[in-house]
Amino acid sequence: MISDPTNFIMAMLGGTSLEIIAVILGLINITLIVRRSIWNFPFGIVMVAIYSKIFFDSQLYSQSILQFYFFAMQIYGWWYWQQDKESSGEIHIEQMTVKNFSIVLFVCGMATVILGKLVGYYSDATTPYWDASVAVLSVTAQLLMSRRYIENWILWILVDVLAIGLYYSKGLYPTVALYIVFLGMVILGLIQWRKARLAAI
Repeated sequence: MISDPTNFIMAMLGGTSLEIIAVILGLINITLIVRRSIWNFPFGIVMVAIYSKIFFDSQLYSQSILQFYFFAMQIYGWWYWQQDKESSGEIHIEQMTVKNFSIVLFVCGMATVILGKLVGYYSDATTPYWDASVAVLSVTAQLLMSRRYIENWILWILVDVLAIGLYYSKGLYPTVALYIVFLGMVILGLIQWRKARLAAI
């Protein structure tokens, strides 16, 4: 357990080289997404492949399986973003109705309960519902991001808040640090995409 900032930093620096590489790739990936650059996807593909192993080794099975979905969505998003770009190379942004987004949130809640119950029953997962909530919200956020919906950032904020606590409890301190940075960057992403959306109206 990390009791003070100094110990946290030392533990973070002591993370595995594989986890450090994943963290670096994640930072590059999110930076390019905020900038609406299609080149985020190559970095994302390698990052999720690495995290699949990291999460499996930490008994976060929902998170490990989730990386296979992310891998496929990275490829899909790369293709989809390529279909509708501005002359600057940045992508156009879409926005959901309040009703549709409310439905999305309701479905996420139901899916979290179902997945958490299944994972808890059929595996030795230590935090099945917590793990499931991050997984379900991440699946949905990635889909919305691939489809260029601004609401993806709202879901990523929820994901990051939940993930910080989850990964801290598992001792994945470099990943905790990454998700703290992610939280700041997804808030920035929401602001930047909202500005771009308003400017395009």
